[in-house]
Amino acid sequence: MTVTTLSSPALALDRVSLWRWDPEQQRERYLLRDVDWTVQPGEHWALLGANGAGKSTLVSIAAAVTHPSEGSASVLGAQLGRVDLRRLRERIGLVEARTARAVSGRLSASEAVLTGATATIALRRRLIDDADRARAAELLERFGIAERADRAYESCSQGERQRVLLARALMRRPELLLLDEPTSGLDLPGREALLTAVASIAAAEPETATVTVTHHVEELPPSTTHALLLRDGEVVAIGPADEVIESAALSDCFGTPVRVDRIEGRWMARAAAAW
Repeated sequence: MTVTTLSSPALALDRVSLWRWDPEQQRERYLLRDVDWTVQPGEHWALLGANGAGKSTLVSIAAAVTHPSEGSASVLGAQLGRVDLRRLRERIGLVEARTARAVSGRLSASEAVLTGATATIALRRRLIDDADRARAAELLERFGIAERADRAYESCSQGERQRVLLARALMRRPELLLLDEPTSGLDLPGREALLTAVASIAAAEPETATVTVTHHVEELPPSTTHALLLRDGEVVAIGPADEVIESAALSDCFGTPVRVDRIEGRWMARAAAAW
């Protein structure tokens, strides 16, 4: 298996397309088409688009879960289709809805974080060492939930659970961290606490590349450096966040006039009817 170096992209997609056979129309239906995307170590990407744009499909390729139908995809220097995917996934952190449902509510918050040390849902105590426990404690402290360490995961608030899952994903110091709509369903305080935690990664884990998936620019951390906009499986715009997260590109992405403002490092978007 090819091992990445600091000069290797965390993610490199070259004309990636993904299609599924549509039995009703008796033809291929493209979920992604001709996506070119390179993510370098230490970059922090936003992946934006409306529901059904293909964001989660694209993330499944970045997570080494799905292979493209066409084109080539390299994750952490390893080309999909030529590597042991289980080993590759050990180097990728992923926070998504399925993870939240899989973690046992009977575990304490700190125990839930520690499952990330072995990349398992169950807590494998015999494989946990003092370094793992120190790492878990440091992450809980950094994310402002150290006082919840001994509380049952299921009794934590939804926002606290999301920060627990973020800490869990960082336990093995992943080179690529994928956050699929991490603030979905959170109230305002919960969202802001999670975004603060995500923003801290830029300083604390400087070589880790992150991708945050959302359809709301308000849910992006101020640490965002780049953005990719998807519409109907195709790239609408890609590049530095300041150039891409702007009114014209967002209007094209969502198919409706949108006004984008940036205030104190954070973005805000409003549809035309609201201004």
